[in-house]
Amino acid sequence: MRKALNLFSAIFVAKIIALVLVTAAFAGEPVRPLLNNNGLARTPPMGWNSWYAYKCDIDETRIRAIADAMVTSGMKAAGYEYVIIDDCWQVGRDANGTILADPVRFASGIKALADYVHSKGLKFGIYSDAGIATCEGRPGSHGYEYQDARTYASWGVDYLKYDWCNTSTQDRRESYLLMSDALQKSGRPIVFSICEWGSGRPWEWGRASGGNLWRTTGDIWDHWESGPVHWQQGLKAVIDSQADLSAYSGPGGWNDPDMLQAGNGGMNDTEYRTQFSMWAILAAPLIASNNLMTMNDATRTIFTNQEIIAVDQDTLGIQGRRLVKTGNSEIWAKPLSDGSRAFVLLNKAETAQTIVLNWQDVGYVSSARLNVRNLWSHQIEGKFAGTYSAVVPAHGAVMLKIYQ
Repeated sequence: MRKALNLFSAIFVAKIIALVLVTAAFAGEPVRPLLNNNGLARTPPMGWNSWYAYKCDIDETRIRAIADAMVTSGMKAAGYEYVIIDDCWQVGRDANGTILADPVRFASGIKALADYVHSKGLKFGIYSDAGIATCEGRPGSHGYEYQDARTYASWGVDYLKYDWCNTSTQDRRESYLLMSDALQKSGRPIVFSICEWGSGRPWEWGRASGGNLWRTTGDIWDHWESGPVHWQQGLKAVIDSQADLSAYSGPGGWNDPDMLQAGNGGMNDTEYRTQFSMWAILAAPLIASNNLMTMNDATRTIFTNQEIIAVDQDTLGIQGRRLVKTGNSEIWAKPLSDGSRAFVLLNKAETAQTIVLNWQDVGYVSSARLNVRNLWSHQIEGKFAGTYSAVVPAHGAVMLKIYQ
């Protein structure tokens, strides 16, 4: 999740999903092989996570306010349902090994907080780590997987983000399989988010280890370009890294290129619209991580664009692919369940570019007359034969729906 990782240097090209049954024996309870059979996340999860907005500065008052804001801001109505606490909520274990929340910051307890979130018609998520300690040095779940899973279930947890810090020589697949098995034996349906940063190619084994989503990258940096150190991966680089992963994503198990950054101030609104467009075409989880209480209208408009959310949540569940790459101009496409297709015209250049969508380049008959709808302006552009073109701003994206 954080800094101590080397981002993968090459992307594996695949045609089919390899669902490999992983078996292992652990002391204590036997582990059964899993194929992501919890029935959850049939469309990409949508919600909010505390990390990028607040890091460790979290408490029950703030999380309750976030739950309130999910409702009043229109986020809940738009489909966002999970309120997820990231690292730093936990401080230790009691004499029986039960994980303990910070008694000052979460004085009412995690169950009471989960109950409050549920009272708003939302779902509650929490964070742990496969190692002995979390990325911020709090107690991890290594050696306590089944006990922690039972505790989370008793609290009413609906979603677990499971990180990969301080894991030493642990085996990735076995560690995630172990917690997935623990969750399935907990007695409560809990979405399982594998946060291994992509370093071990989790798209190849995440589904077989019981994951509902798996991070394909390190932490996304709130900038267009990447930073000077390896964990500062900018939006442009994250988009590039997703180009060949579509075969691994689908209902119940999704590639996760990390959270949405709109509202955090490191990019401009054009770039934030680009991220939202690309996450939708990629069928990526839509997890916001901003201050919802101070969210401006521009950010709210991005997050609650129902036409673009519909592309992300389309029940066909196919991750979009890059079909055309010409210099800094790209065309990405995603088939939809109603027979139409969504497209993103992406401009990675530093100046505005005219991008031409040729029907024959993307699988249409060149003579076909097709309707083009702009999903940001919510306007039908018209009916076009052979080609459609748009001027796309620097670092910008035009998102379209094309149909007969």
